[in-house]
Amino acid sequence: MTSIDASSAPSDDRSALRANCADCFALCCTAFGFQRSIDFPIDKPAGTPCRNLADDFSCSIHESLRPRGFRGCTVFDCFGAGQLVSQELFGGASWRERPDTSAEMFATFSVVRQLQEMRWYLVEAAERAAASDLAANISRLRIVVQRILDGGTSEILACDVESLRDEVRHLLIDVSEEARGGYLAGADAEPDDDLHPSADLAGRELRTRRLCGADLRGAVLIGADLRGADLTGVDLLGADLRGARLDGADLSDTLFLTQMQLNAARGDEATLLPTVLARPGHWTTASHASSPTDGELSP
Repeated sequence: MTSIDASSAPSDDRSALRANCADCFALCCTAFGFQRSIDFPIDKPAGTPCRNLADDFSCSIHESLRPRGFRGCTVFDCFGAGQLVSQELFGGASWRERPDTSAEMFATFSVVRQLQEMRWYLVEAAERAAASDLAANISRLRIVVQRILDGGTSEILACDVESLRDEVRHLLIDVSEEARGGYLAGADAEPDDDLHPSADLAGRELRTRRLCGADLRGAVLIGADLRGADLTGVDLLGADLRGARLDGADLSDTLFLTQMQLNAARGDEATLLPTVLARPGHWTTASHASSPTDGELSP
């Protein structure tokens, strides 16, 4: 096996892992399918264009997606996979120009989206564990992911993405334990037994709970009331935040939070966010619940 020098890890940061729809051939609107649900008013098979897709690859109802029932579209984030596949891996030639490439392009996008998500988490892990014994392994995995992406479509489609996701997930758990250690060591109250990975906290009143440093990885927080809560040091890796109330909450130093999770939640102008994430445009005190965060690294 080729050796990897962990000191040569990519220098990318999370601000570069953002979707740029103008440079994408609407891959999220074509490659993926969806079924009629609270998040989508119609069925759409995978590999087919959405009926709202315009000739220039824009959405013809972009400004009214939520009122028309397409809330799932407003939640999704590709971590920059769309423009990477469209412009770099397929040289700017769209699936409309080259129909013969559509199947390969859509399959590549599905894998690249997962690889880009891993890059997002690994950059944060590197920031949090720069002085840790975990730093070398983080750098190694970042290089592994980047080499797959640099290998082109054949290497991307041949990679064992599930095994790689599992390795990244376990490393993130180790980083989380280190990052949260200070909060746990300083806790002067009895632990909250129901605040644990994969906890079912749907609809729960959590405004008055001690949350700092909690491990809510993969927790179900659908419709939970977190208004005004201090979520400093809380691990939210893969947590389901659909419809969670985050008005006035402090999420500025949560662990492994993504734009998709924020897009799926409800918040307001007083909600404190990490600098690398954007305040969703639909956030108001009367915002409605959004769609799932399917595809994120789960516990």
